[in-house]
Amino acid sequence: MKNQSSCELPLTGMHCASCAARIEKGLKETPGVVNAAVNFATSRATVQYDPAATAVEQLTATVRGLGYDVLDIGGEDAGAEALHEVEEQRRAQDYARQRRRFVAALLLALPVAVLAMAGHLVPGLQALFDFPARPWLELALTTPVLFWAGREFFVGAWAAARHRAADMNTLVAIGTLSAYLYSLAATVSPGWFAAATGQHEHAGTVGVYYEVAAIIVVLILMGRLLEARARSRTGGAIRALMDLAPKLARVERNGTEQDIPVAEVRVGDVVLVRPGEKVPVDGVVIDGRSTVDESMLTGEPMPVAKQGGDAVIGATLNKSGAFRLRATKVGRDTVLQQIIRLVQQAQGSKAPIQRLADLIAGYFVPVVICLAIATFVVWFDVAPQDERLSMALITFVSVLIIACPCALGLATPTAIMVGTGRGAQSGILIKGGEALETAHRLTTVVFDKTGTITRGAPAVTDIIAAGMADDELLRLAAAAEGGSEHPLGEAIVRSARERGVARAEVRDFRAVAGFGIEAVVEGRQVLLGTARFLRERGMTADEAGGRRLAAEGKTPVHAAVDGRPAGIIAVADPVKEGARTAIASLHALGLEVVMLTGDHRDTAEAIARQVGVDRVLAEVLPDGKEEEIRQLQAQGKVVAMVGDGINDAPALARADIGIAMGSGTDVAMEAADITLVKGDLHGVAASIALSKATIRNIKQNLFFAFIYNILGIPLAAGVLYPFTGWLLSPVVASLAMALSSVSVVSNALRLRGFTAARS
Repeated sequence: MKNQSSCELPLTGMHCASCAARIEKGLKETPGVVNAAVNFATSRATVQYDPAATAVEQLTATVRGLGYDVLDIGGEDAGAEALHEVEEQRRAQDYARQRRRFVAALLLALPVAVLAMAGHLVPGLQALFDFPARPWLELALTTPVLFWAGREFFVGAWAAARHRAADMNTLVAIGTLSAYLYSLAATVSPGWFAAATGQHEHAGTVGVYYEVAAIIVVLILMGRLLEARARSRTGGAIRALMDLAPKLARVERNGTEQDIPVAEVRVGDVVLVRPGEKVPVDGVVIDGRSTVDESMLTGEPMPVAKQGGDAVIGATLNKSGAFRLRATKVGRDTVLQQIIRLVQQAQGSKAPIQRLADLIAGYFVPVVICLAIATFVVWFDVAPQDERLSMALITFVSVLIIACPCALGLATPTAIMVGTGRGAQSGILIKGGEALETAHRLTTVVFDKTGTITRGAPAVTDIIAAGMADDELLRLAAAAEGGSEHPLGEAIVRSARERGVARAEVRDFRAVAGFGIEAVVEGRQVLLGTARFLRERGMTADEAGGRRLAAEGKTPVHAAVDGRPAGIIAVADPVKEGARTAIASLHALGLEVVMLTGDHRDTAEAIARQVGVDRVLAEVLPDGKEEEIRQLQAQGKVVAMVGDGINDAPALARADIGIAMGSGTDVAMEAADITLVKGDLHGVAASIALSKATIRNIKQNLFFAFIYNILGIPLAAGVLYPFTGWLLSPVVASLAMALSSVSVVSNALRLRGFTAARS
């Protein structure tokens, strides 16, 4: 769809995966919506829609019609920072509200628990607590616990029922209300209950279960409180990134320097950055020199030298010198803000492995209700007459409470949140859960050569002078190449400048296409080019030395001065530092490594030998790279393509995973599934290792959630009672349910300590 838009809706009122599934289904059924994904862990809906057919207001109305709400973040164009701030405020408000309700419920439920249990725990106190008004006192204390502190359970259950659905609120509401209404009837009509159950007519002896309802509410509120606190920590990566941004910038305006908020800096402004300050916005250095610590965004520990013409990234730390820059990107267009948006989108996405959990959650609650009803009926039929109603009620409530699917709904999204956040802190930007999951299944990694394995810019690697000093040969060659636009000539000129070699006077420059150049430098005739070029001018060349250099992947430039051979200058695109160890790390992960390039096979194979690549696909035209990826996939391989995100865009798109190297440019982020901000090849192995660690964590979480329900429901139904005489108390069931969610979130938080090992 050409005119497709997308938006993020911060949601409130969700309590389990079934809530998320219901909102997602409602949004997908809204006219004009192309796709929708609701993330329970982030409480966020990501919606793609046709703006000609619907708008954010209609999407918000759909959510509210389902019984939930959408927070106002200031309009459709609000940035990632505004969304995050609103969500942070909501989390703080929710936590404060839940804490108030939990404390109040706890204070009211404690006397109920003492009244109900003290006589059983201390037999000598039985008479003290067995008085006629006790049920009425418990009723007075339990009612506000249930209908004020636990009000959200009933509101949520009613909203679900209106849409012919059921969720966690349904389970809690039915369970607690059953215990409460049973106890209320026993309190109001103790004589009838005594006759029905064979108990004595003394009101104090009629069994009531107010403490069950009250304590269940308290424990579930405690679980939500702990869960809210733990889940808030999963957003630490976003907060850390946002905290990088400076608040003020010193700008030159009207001939004076002014300190203004960063939000007021405009493109084209001249900004002064002093030692020890953070760079306020993205820009280009106008004048001055310094080193900049970019580790906050790239993870690279070594400061980077900056001088006139160099690009700098906002939020990085200026170290030693001062410089002025011209702002090129401000506000939501800066690299930092793009990274924050990308991370938030990734955290709000779904991995394919979550579909299983979503599918189960959609059917889980109705199945549990049926199981609970069946449990009630069975125990009411088979239990002794004087115990059947109480046993049926206890097992019915226990099944409902222990089956609440919170842990199931949190298992996948919390791990994705923490995993993608940890990646962002390490300079690995993962677009979403699907990319994260696919990366762990990779079998083959394909590297583009130029700019990926190599630096992408030719440089002088060897100077073999004959009859003169190396610097003298370089000085004459650089002077002669000063008028050339050939990349080899530019590399020679750049090398001379970096070595501080003095410039020389040049005249009579002439380029011979395909062969070389000739010029007069300080009165001396200088020729530079191929061995054939020198032979045709009647001079000999060190062809053996040239062949040796060519075998190493270098291009030999033969030189002659005043009719005599003067040596060879070798130019090559150098291999990036650490390329060999990075590829060794991929081998350690059991991956095949392929190099894909348009270069001549000899040059490509020379580079491959240096870095340890398994296979070389050379002399491939730019439009043939995609076909090479397709052929690898046809062989059953799961392929990652590593390139610069621009020239390799078709191959990046065709691959199962596209990994872009670079400095977080717009094009790289759009073209790839994973962007390595600092362009370090070690990031490829690190991103795959992070994927494996995250998927392993998700599987652990799903195992915990499934095994908990598989074991918990039969225990709650009383399968052990015929053998042991033991029934699972609804109070214990509610405690276990609450702690299961906390354990899943806590397990996901372990990913914050992930560090990829280097070979």
